[in-house]
Amino acid sequence: MPNFNHKFWSLGLILTAFSTTLYAQKVRPVKDYPIQERLNSYKKVRLTTDTNKLSEAEKKCLFHLIKAAEQADLIFWQQAYMEKDQALKKVKDSVLKAFIEINYGPWDRLNNNKAFVDGVGEKPKGANFYPEGFDGKNIGEGEATRILNPYTVVTRVFEISEGNPPPMPDNQNPNSGQMPKMVEMFPLNSESGSNTFVEIENYAQYYQSNLMELQKQMDNAANAIELEDPKLAEYLRMRGQSLLGDQLIESDIAWLQLDAHLDIIIGPIENYEDKLTGQKTAYEAYVLVRDKEWGEKLKQYLVWLPKLQAELPVDKEYKPSLGPTEPETDEEGNIIEEPDMPLDIPGFPPLIKPKEPQSQLAVFDAVYYAGDCNAGSKTIAVNLPNDEVIQQYWGTRRSQLKNTMKAKFDEIVIPISKEIIHKSQRKNIHFDAFFNNVMFHEVAHGLGVKNLVQDPSKTVREALGPDYSAIEECKADVLGLYMVTSLQEAGVLKGDIEDFYITFVASVYRSVRFGASSAHGRANMITFNTLMNSGCLERTNKGLLVKVPEMKKAISALAGELLKLQGDGDVAGVSKMLTERGGIDAQLQEELNAIQKNNIPVDIVFDQGTSVLGLDRFGKSKK
Repeated sequence: MPNFNHKFWSLGLILTAFSTTLYAQKVRPVKDYPIQERLNSYKKVRLTTDTNKLSEAEKKCLFHLIKAAEQADLIFWQQAYMEKDQALKKVKDSVLKAFIEINYGPWDRLNNNKAFVDGVGEKPKGANFYPEGFDGKNIGEGEATRILNPYTVVTRVFEISEGNPPPMPDNQNPNSGQMPKMVEMFPLNSESGSNTFVEIENYAQYYQSNLMELQKQMDNAANAIELEDPKLAEYLRMRGQSLLGDQLIESDIAWLQLDAHLDIIIGPIENYEDKLTGQKTAYEAYVLVRDKEWGEKLKQYLVWLPKLQAELPVDKEYKPSLGPTEPETDEEGNIIEEPDMPLDIPGFPPLIKPKEPQSQLAVFDAVYYAGDCNAGSKTIAVNLPNDEVIQQYWGTRRSQLKNTMKAKFDEIVIPISKEIIHKSQRKNIHFDAFFNNVMFHEVAHGLGVKNLVQDPSKTVREALGPDYSAIEECKADVLGLYMVTSLQEAGVLKGDIEDFYITFVASVYRSVRFGASSAHGRANMITFNTLMNSGCLERTNKGLLVKVPEMKKAISALAGELLKLQGDGDVAGVSKMLTERGGIDAQLQEELNAIQKNNIPVDIVFDQGTSVLGLDRFGKSKK
């Protein structure tokens, strides 16, 4: 048990320590760190949509949705590093400042989180969700529910002994307009009899000032769209209120019922930033405009999900049925109607479950990214909600962000294919193949198992901890391509199978460049090394030759391997896979260096906001 004593107090003091190190004299970049070169590796893309298709009410609604998203962005700065103004106020070098902004701090997210500012040290694995030096391995089983709750911050760890009472909470100024702090204090591990205690705060309290402004902007957006889309307005108010109380489940379910022209994904969602326990969620936001024409094309694929799940290359217990269950009948064969009983699941509200889950495939133009999804590599598709119970009973929405996807394809995938892929196969690189591969990656998140086969009370996410994200992303990549293969062979998905596979390999090179600090980067390293070890890829003097028949077999085998690791909650097996296949060897590094030398962007960065969309006039209107 580590001795925390009083050297660990609140996160606020830890942040002050960081800023003292960073700003004591001058903000200096790490000597010889190629910041200008790294900054140039991002291609700036203007993030917009055809605003001529929007009504005046929709434009005003968009303005306020972006303002709400800006608050989510400010919260993520606090989670990842420190308050944005504090992080940037003394950075005079414009190049350094721009690179800090892209990375939400002084660690290069697409270069294994290497520090590029002198004196900051390594990026804390627990970011600012835990005090510096916190050891998650010592948490007692009874305390884990609150300490590892995805919507709490562990603000301090301290010792209690005779003559050493617990510290009092640092309450807000009574004139600040904020609610006084309500903190929880309890032992780190009551079973061990330790005198080490922790203090935690809910997100709603810890980020209260930002959340109050966020909720205000969500209300303003609802008021703007009320007459044209009352259902969307109702949701926006509901989501804003839910974030003020960290009670997100019902608003997540309400979001699944939307089919609005405008949309927003906002809140503490993904757990990529927490590399200590993999449990804490980070704030982010996407402001979206639906492309209904493209969305209609995708509906046909959803009906295939139960069949695809049933045909996964793994034993039956690792692929529970996704289809509707057979109705129970009486002795005479009459269907027994199931009463509308509320769900009885610990930690889940007593909601009446629907007859069956209803999932969506949707296509959007993204007009604003904020927070976690905007840090480092930019997300091009989203499968939400993440809650396993919601997924089981209500379903998910798989959202494809078409304009961002097209930008990455044009600016990154095509140039990489010209550098890496065999000359004879470059004709097989197509946007439609890229789009479908990404789309079925998101669909594949819903396949396989969510809970352990031998212990259904524990989720795969809980069992695998910080390694869950990389394995889940790898599973989605591999199962996505497996699904593409099945649907193409069934004649449901149009296109040459070689297009899908060769485009997939080119995209693997794109994502491997994200590095080991990214779940997607680690996932693609596993995939690439598996394909190379299986003889599916052959390096020639004319480029990398993709052997599609061999690759089909390797993808099927890897899919089965990943599904079993998840279903078994096999921490040791996952660690072994990441160690043996989650790295970059000398030959791959040489190829990545050649890509870098040819100035092919690593990723994109956005020129975005209300001014880009011509919406600033709505900020000048009378309240």
